[in-house]
Amino acid sequence: MAKSEHQLITNPRPTLSLAPVESIPSPIRLHALLAAQPFFRELGLFHIGLLAGLAMETQFAPGQFIFKQGDPANRFYLVLEGEVSLEIESHDKRMIPIRTVGAGGDLGWSWMFDSSYFHVAARTMKPTKAIFFYGTILRQQCEDDHQLGYEMMKRVAAATIHSLNAFQQNLVQGAGTIHPVRASLRE
Repeated sequence: MAKSEHQLITNPRPTLSLAPVESIPSPIRLHALLAAQPFFRELGLFHIGLLAGLAMETQFAPGQFIFKQGDPANRFYLVLEGEVSLEIESHDKRMIPIRTVGAGGDLGWSWMFDSSYFHVAARTMKPTKAIFFYGTILRQQCEDDHQLGYEMMKRVAAATIHSLNAFQQNLVQGAGTIHPVRASLRE
């Protein structure tokens, strides 16, 4: 028996091993992550691809502020993993939780409006992974591509209405006392 024939018989078939998700090239990974986010549900592949070119992955430790009330609203986040408390500062400087955002949620819609500031603080409650966009660049892209701008405006409006409804439920449930209610677009 020739050596090569023997090797074919005794060598096991090569096995296919999948690369860890973290090793997938960033643009491909971001494209897949964005397409899976509830905020971008039914957004066309062209715009998903365009947004993937603007997106970055980031992570936060528990207790870390993603942004603070009064900071310039120049960032937008999609939460991949973790939990974030949206809080407002009371007159006596205490932070009052108003809503909790988890995986599939979004933070920082004020980026859509020029010269805007965050009206709430966002603080992580658990280790949190997110997709991050520079709001100024995203807003310019929406100006340049009116179809994308319209799609983003629809999504920001829907998220705002959802958030206001959750806040209203908080007020009704607590008869004026605010208790955090878990809210996400997936509900």
